[in-house]
Amino acid sequence: MINSLGAMRRIRWIVRKGVLPDNWLGRILGRKPRMVVAVALANKMARIIWAMMMREQNYRIA
Repeated sequence: MINSLGAMRRIRWIVRKGVLPDNWLGRILGRKPRMVVAVALANKMARIIWAMMMREQNYRIA
């Protein structure tokens, strides 16, 4: 639930600022409806969080 709220907020922010087609989220927003993209983004965030918890790691910006 929290991931989906964060995903929708991120999508609204990106759409308002201008979609960047050069990244993953921008490309998928160009092809799919916003709600489908929100589910995909929430799923991606959940997988990242799960992997961090299993490896006992902190988030690192690439």
